[in-house]
Amino acid sequence: MLAGGFDQVESPRFFGCRPPYLPLGSRADVLVFQTEPLAADTEITGPIEARLWVATSALDTDFTAKLIDVYPPSRWYPHGYHLNLSDSIVRLRYRNGDGRADFAPPGQAVEVALTLYPTANLFARGHRIRLDISSSNFPRFDVNPNTGEASGRERRRAIADNTVFHDAARPSRLILPVIPTARDR
Repeated sequence: MLAGGFDQVESPRFFGCRPPYLPLGSRADVLVFQTEPLAADTEITGPIEARLWVATSALDTDFTAKLIDVYPPSRWYPHGYHLNLSDSIVRLRYRNGDGRADFAPPGQAVEVALTLYPTANLFARGHRIRLDISSSNFPRFDVNPNTGEASGRERRRAIADNTVFHDAARPSRLILPVIPTARDR
């Protein structure tokens, strides 16, 4: 993370947050994928990629991904600590990576790749690996008005109803560089 990790909980220091300052993963607009508590230490080191099959009702939208180390509850953090390790965003119209706008037909499933910043982390035994998917990560990334208008010249806003698929035909997935332990070699 560019500014370092922090607990993924709303806070009065964040623009637009109001009490009761809930965990970000409890929001209705955040899709959470989380492992069970890990039975053994698990190290990841290197590039991370989220490959998602998505559809939207809007002309354009964003998809964001956050990789989080979920610590178990402790005396200092009775609800656990959710350490943001890495994140990324893709604007749907630029999903092909060549800088040219390619609008996806509304409602049609397309595959997007989100390349998260490389990281190195040891998920300790008892921790969980979590992936949060959303359509916004403001103020870290600018808001997408979902209209397809040119960036910086938007005059309108639209609500995007987004879908992330994870079935046999559209296998959304997280690709992690897991480092084998001495026990695995």
